[in-house]
Amino acid sequence: MALHSGSAVLDDLADDLDAGFAAFVRAHSTAVYSTALRLSGSRAEADDLAQETFIRAFTALRRFDAERVLLLESRPWLLTITLNLWRNSLRRASRRPRETTRSFDVADRRRGPEGAAEDSADSRRLVALLRELPEHHRVPVVLRHVVGLSYAEISSVLECPVGTAKANVARGLDRLRALAAPTPASGDAPTQRKKSKSESKKESP
Repeated sequence: MALHSGSAVLDDLADDLDAGFAAFVRAHSTAVYSTALRLSGSRAEADDLAQETFIRAFTALRRFDAERVLLLESRPWLLTITLNLWRNSLRRASRRPRETTRSFDVADRRRGPEGAAEDSADSRRLVALLRELPEHHRVPVVLRHVVGLSYAEISSVLECPVGTAKANVARGLDRLRALAAPTPASGDAPTQRKKSKSESKKESP
């Protein structure tokens, strides 16, 4: 069954938050989880971040009137929540157990082509490489090339000019390419050609 369009999801959400929120989660769970996974590098932490993102979103939406819901830029808004939660998790020395009174069914990402891709060796290597990038490069690269946000949306999430978003994506990709490039083995270094006797005589004083 096809998902509702973005506007239809917001219409349902504005009409009845409790009834419409499940479709809202289904529409955005893959983007939220993929972002959390590439930022954190951990499936367990990505699950926690995705779950907490939708809990925070539900709590916030209860305070929104219908007009504000209908004007919502859903994906950038949700990913801003995810990003803030991830940054908070980095600041904590240890994660304390959390108890929640409500949970949401984040889509099963192990099924279908997307799930298979996430389990692939290439995907695991990408996660590892992304963790080598500094935050100001990792985040825009993930938002652009994993989630598929426009530069305007990235600018909104990161609260920076569009030009800065573009530059950081480009620099992040350059760094990823450098990290992914094979390192030549020590024995592969080019050796200097041995000079002939005639060449040695010419260089003699």
